[in-house]
Amino acid sequence: MSDVILKATNISKQYRLGLVSSGTLSHDLTRWWYKVRGKEDPFLKIGEANDRSTTGKSDYVWALQDINFEVNQGEVLGIIGKNGAGKSTLLKILSRVTSPTTGEIKTRGRIASLLEVGTGFHPEMTGRENIYLNGAILGMTKKEIQQKENEIIEFSGCQRYVDTPVKRYSSGMRVRLAFAVAAHLEPDILVIDEVLAVGDAEFQKKAVGKMQDISKGEGRTVLFVSHNMAAVKSLCTRAIVLEHGKIAFEGTVDKAVSFYLDKHSQNQDTGKKWDENNEDIPSGENIKLLSAFVISENEYDISCPTYIEFEYVLADAIENFNLSLVLSTSDNVPIFNSISPVINIEKGVHKTRLILPENFLNNSLYSVRILFVRNSKAILDIEDVLLWEAKEVMKRNIDWYGNIIGQIRPQLKWQFD
Repeated sequence: MSDVILKATNISKQYRLGLVSSGTLSHDLTRWWYKVRGKEDPFLKIGEANDRSTTGKSDYVWALQDINFEVNQGEVLGIIGKNGAGKSTLLKILSRVTSPTTGEIKTRGRIASLLEVGTGFHPEMTGRENIYLNGAILGMTKKEIQQKENEIIEFSGCQRYVDTPVKRYSSGMRVRLAFAVAAHLEPDILVIDEVLAVGDAEFQKKAVGKMQDISKGEGRTVLFVSHNMAAVKSLCTRAIVLEHGKIAFEGTVDKAVSFYLDKHSQNQDTGKKWDENNEDIPSGENIKLLSAFVISENEYDISCPTYIEFEYVLADAIENFNLSLVLSTSDNVPIFNSISPVINIEKGVHKTRLILPENFLNNSLYSVRILFVRNSKAILDIEDVLLWEAKEVMKRNIDWYGNIIGQIRPQLKWQFD
């Protein structure tokens, strides 16, 4: 028997923007008339690639186009790509949550999915009741679930709240219980989206270990979507890179991550400016981001200070307001989180600047996530708002050091007694 447990053949998914179905009765009737005559859907001949950053001319977009791949039993396949590349759409098709516009999926065995926090959980039911509900949905018998019940509850770390309605759970508790259910009910294929980012560091480590046990120890298959390249490298045996709904690369995980990061570095975004009336402007409760820039005196030379500047407009005055900036590596590993002082701020246009001192950054690609916060709660959260490469333009007289190890290279104080 073949080791192939999942095969995707010519998978494509088309959506019409802003509307349900085809959007008009005439389009639906046209599709039906072509179908009953055995002819190709005329709307499949139109449409554009799914690029969220551009304005298109067609109302139809291809979230996925001509996706072909196979997954062997016991393999951990990583699926990586930028936001909007089609990763979640592909997982929903593989999980039978939605059907492809064209193509087919062939699988052997039971599939368990963890696509969003608390997917499939009934908020009025307790955690324990939801364990049985999810098990039943996956095709488990009551006896099979009972045998795993204590193990699931212990792994989730939610023992105290297991008989409490799920609607009172935090997002972290929900994802803990959801992952524990999916991982312990012995699916042949486990499909996991970027939900583990909700959990804390301890649970993420525990979950990655469990997925390794599932694939290596138990011989089951895992499909894993993540923006955390370190997690992808540690967990996956092979990876595919999606770009605008198409497979841009398929191969070993190291080569796939290198391909993704190289493409990422070619799309540096050192400055953005929005029109206040633009519909695409990043906005939250009473706030709009007008611009974001990385400013450096000499081509982002690490021997010079680097300034990260934001201009924004507030519709009303805000008390207990501050900014929180997360600087990450190109593979989305956070380096540090700098939090501004908490202030009371008036309505109107404001500019805030974070200063990174000279010789603080290393030769590397960095991305910025910015959060605008009120009363310790984010009112606007933007990931990858800026992306730039810090470089050692002016060489220092310490070439004998070679490449300095680490993501940053601060000049700290030393004492010799």
